[in-house]
Amino acid sequence: MKALVEHIAKSLVDEPQAVKVEEHQEEQTVYLRLTVHPDDMGKVIGKNGRTAKALRSVVYAAVNRTGKKVKLDIVE
Repeated sequence: MKALVEHIAKSLVDEPQAVKVEEHQEEQTVYLRLTVHPDDMGKVIGKNGRTAKALRSVVYAAVNRTGKKVKLDIVE
């Protein structure tokens, strides 16, 4: 899951070396924290949050097969 989010985020931003994804699990929930360069926040969030919503949809679809829940946070 971490690799998927990292790959998608790196393809969206101007500074891919600043992309970091932290992952940890608690019981049936996977927590992902995506960190990007402050100048790239707009690209990852997108207009009206559409890009962030699409990213979350892809992650939810990938996790849905495992029966776990996922929480994706995007931070600077």
